[in-house]
Amino acid sequence: QVQLVESGGGLVQPGGSLRLSCVFSGLILDSYVFGWFRQAPGKEREGISYISSSGDGRTYYDRFTISRDNAKNTVYLQMNSLKPEDTGIYYCAVGVHSSWWPYEYTYWGQGTQVTVSS
Repeated sequence: QVQLVESGGGLVQPGGSLRLSCVFSGLILDSYVFGWFRQAPGKEREGISYISSSGDGRTYYDRFTISRDNAKNTVYLQMNSLKPEDTGIYYCAVGVHSSWWPYEYTYWGQGTQVTVSS
């Protein structure tokens, strides 16, 4: 059974930083892709970043960095210079294709809330 558990969200002031973590278990594929998605209030879920099993990562915003530690079964999203528009629920997901689109991902975590406000 695949499980993804996100953590690291919270309330942060504009300009601040957060590091989100996604601990995964139950994956048996040799090759898989992890994605980070954001869903702001009243908006559709959007792709923020993804990283392949080889460590090839992409982020939509230069302020964000994705990384993974296979030894710890963890994927990270470092977010710097946060803005109020970054507010939303951040989800970790896993699939087999590198993609910005949520439908390409099969398993999802429960999400972690990020609020950027003064």
